[in-house]
Amino acid sequence: MPGLTIIGSGSFAPGPPVTNTALARVMETTDEWIKQRSGIEERHFVAAGQGTSDLGFEAAKRALEDANLPASAVDYILLGTMTPEYVFPGSGGLIGAKLGIPGVPALDIRQQCAAMPFGFQIADGLVNTGAAETVLVIGADAHAGFMPWEDWDILYNENGPKPSQKAFDRATRHRAVSVLFGDGAGALVMRKSKKPGQGFIGAQIHTDGRDATQIYIPGGGFKNRPFMSNELVENEEYIPRMMGKELFKNAVTKLPKVVRELCAKHNVKLSDIDCFVAHQANDRINSAVRDALEIPEEKVPSNIARYGNTSGGTIPILVDELRRSKRIKEGDLLCFLALGAGINWGAVLMRL
Repeated sequence: MPGLTIIGSGSFAPGPPVTNTALARVMETTDEWIKQRSGIEERHFVAAGQGTSDLGFEAAKRALEDANLPASAVDYILLGTMTPEYVFPGSGGLIGAKLGIPGVPALDIRQQCAAMPFGFQIADGLVNTGAAETVLVIGADAHAGFMPWEDWDILYNENGPKPSQKAFDRATRHRAVSVLFGDGAGALVMRKSKKPGQGFIGAQIHTDGRDATQIYIPGGGFKNRPFMSNELVENEEYIPRMMGKELFKNAVTKLPKVVRELCAKHNVKLSDIDCFVAHQANDRINSAVRDALEIPEEKVPSNIARYGNTSGGTIPILVDELRRSKRIKEGDLLCFLALGAGINWGAVLMRL
């Protein structure tokens, strides 16, 4: 039986790239320090007033154009994001409105960096139950709002003013997290393949809330009264906290295991897989996962150097680049894998 497959893709990154050297203007860091720990060289950030739905809209337009379909062909929107414009409502409906398709159901999912494995399984279910024929799956995140520096102009002006010592020290306190993230979006148009043996094969996904605080934002939740306050901002609780060593250990143990579980379930050999499309969180994580699975480097493409971690956006952005460069093509067997806050993790097998 044919399964769900990708018939169009698009991606979008806002504004000019911000290099590691530019970050060194607002915090104590260096290009070498960032590259050694993450593989990241530059990233993009939204402008003030620009949000996740703007990113997702641009990526979706390009994906629909690639699929040669009008927006009216979309039956369902799935958006993976952890940075919506508002606490509520979600941003998926805003993307639908911008596409000119009011009334089309839109679902925001909150699996953070692991949004795509979960999203693919949901999309497959929607199509197989007849709830939708064409699903627009989007991953988009705008992390600029939790960055710890004040004067954004300094990033884009080499000869501009220097930050205050207080602002510089605050940004430096949070550099381990803030140097990792960038803003961007990717979108995939998905339909059931017309060819037997192609499309979605299966997913293996998991959640373990016991490790939720390994990476999370402590402030702004509804256990507080009010949920937002001046004290929260003063205590810098709007900036993510990350237990780097613990999160790294989780990723390099859980991801190889879930890939092996999935392959065993569907009688697929690791050597049969043409491309492993991994979430772009950190090059050190992906290298460790690659070594654990004993797969060649050329089968695990990376674009983190140019984008940083765009959370839900990393996999669809990478898929778009791989499709447009002909690095992946019809008939290829792909394995998607990701781990994100929650903690959520999983893998998907799909033959294009």
